[in-house]
Amino acid sequence: MMVYCHNCGTKNEEEDEYCSKCGTPLKENVEHRQRAESRQRQREECFGLPYGNIIVPLIIGVILILSGLSSIYGFELENLWPAIIVIIGLLIIAGAIYGIRRKN
Repeated sequence: MMVYCHNCGTKNEEEDEYCSKCGTPLKENVEHRQRAESRQRQREECFGLPYGNIIVPLIIGVILILSGLSSIYGFELENLWPAIIVIIGLLIIAGAIYGIRRKN
């Protein structure tokens, strides 16, 4: 993988500490990229799960669909709330386990 100098734009090997053209330190550039990737990964997580940011809209969508089906077919939505709460609890537990494993 190549690292670009933030001063002059020259391609350098990833293990290089200084730019081969202008001598600017490259290590700061690599550390900055790693911090940016970490922030991006945290933004994409919800409930501690990767790409978990789709979980909340998905749950809302399922609730809306079930509400519509209950009014069309006349079944009680109240019987489904415990299942929805259990699913959310399982997602939180899965996120915690994933977070612990990722740190190790």
